[in-house]
Amino acid sequence: MFGMVRPCTHRLGEGLKAQWTAHLCGLCLALRADHGQFARVVTNYDGLLVSVLTEAQSDRSGARRRTAGPCPLRGMRTASVARGEGARLAAAVSLVLASAKVRDHVEDRDGLFARRPVAAAARKVAASWDRAGARAGTGVGFDTAVLVDAVERQAGIESLAGPGTSLLTVTEPTETATAAAFAHTARLAGRPHNAGPLAEAGRLFGRLAHLLDAVEDRAADAAAGAWNPLTATATGLGEARRLADDAVRGIRLALRDADFVDGKLAHLLLAHELGRSVDRAFGTDTCATGHGRAAHAASASTPQHGGRPDGRVPTGAQAGGPYAPAGSGAYTSNNPYGGGHPGGPGGPGGPGGFGGFGGGPSFQPPKPGKRGLLTGCVVAVGLCCTCKVCCADEFEGPWSRKKREGACHKWDCGDCGDCCSCCDCCECCSCCDCGA
Repeated sequence: MFGMVRPCTHRLGEGLKAQWTAHLCGLCLALRADHGQFARVVTNYDGLLVSVLTEAQSDRSGARRRTAGPCPLRGMRTASVARGEGARLAAAVSLVLASAKVRDHVEDRDGLFARRPVAAAARKVAASWDRAGARAGTGVGFDTAVLVDAVERQAGIESLAGPGTSLLTVTEPTETATAAAFAHTARLAGRPHNAGPLAEAGRLFGRLAHLLDAVEDRAADAAAGAWNPLTATATGLGEARRLADDAVRGIRLALRDADFVDGKLAHLLLAHELGRSVDRAFGTDTCATGHGRAAHAASASTPQHGGRPDGRVPTGAQAGGPYAPAGSGAYTSNNPYGGGHPGGPGGPGGPGGFGGFGGGPSFQPPKPGKRGLLTGCVVAVGLCCTCKVCCADEFEGPWSRKKREGACHKWDCGDCGDCCSCCDCCECCSCCDCGA
């Protein structure tokens, strides 16, 4: 699974979580139905936004849902999944996106793709996905040629880019492709007047996808000597962050001009989760309670950007820019586990910690016996098939039997962040900061 819009399901709430899952499973099943089992590997989080937008503009009807059979990724449970033209358009877009991603790896000679036999096989797979995407797009009246053309033009633009070239020149092909896909959802839903605002939202979404990919790969590309748009155009992280924040604001404004029947999920994903994606890429990821991943890192080592007494980690201008150097000092006041430092109250070797006052022999609770290799493998398969690895509050490690936390809990759940914690509608209410 790839994509930048990866919402924490605990933040969605039961209703929106069910809708999001319906679109994700609907995309996966549309790929299988039209293109075979192997095509399901291109299922991605960003592609399903096309399905979400189509349904958000459409009149509610039971015909847009169907009951899917048991699936191991759903713990062998049935589920209501999205169907229809939105899911098929999402499948077409996902195939072309995956094709572009494979070609990019081949061009950059990443890992195994540096070997000629692997690169040749990857090119054939990418070409087959292009053809499959074209067939799927034709079925819903969408010409995927604009997507393929964008992929082909990208390589030429990158070869000409250098210091002084505008970063937006490099992102233009991606912007054009995503604008076309977003705009087509308005035509599928019978709301052509939405095509303009959604094309603008799609254009900025494409810009953001390209920017965040470049930011996340910057260090790895530098180490491998691979091409990176930020390095090639001599664009600093400060300018990249400015462009990313402007794109998020532009998407929010564009959504205000679109006419939705039920835009709750689309609003949450595009108006709120995109902002979190930006924070995640630039390392300023926090949650409403200050216990996001950045806050946890600060509590365990050093304060980020000079942590505040209330335990929150300031970002952006509040911290003198998102790239200001971390402050000094070993521990911070926002430690969620209590205790200021080792040997202090609540810390190891201090009052309330192992060893008692002054530190004595550290007492550790007895560990349960470890499982054998084969038994652990069986348990691991069971954990994956029942989704406990992702969704359980706590589960036992398959081999070590240590208590583990579900993967979803590692995200910045908190109290719903900047989304509406004072209501469950997630339509921009007075407490929402998206400006809509």
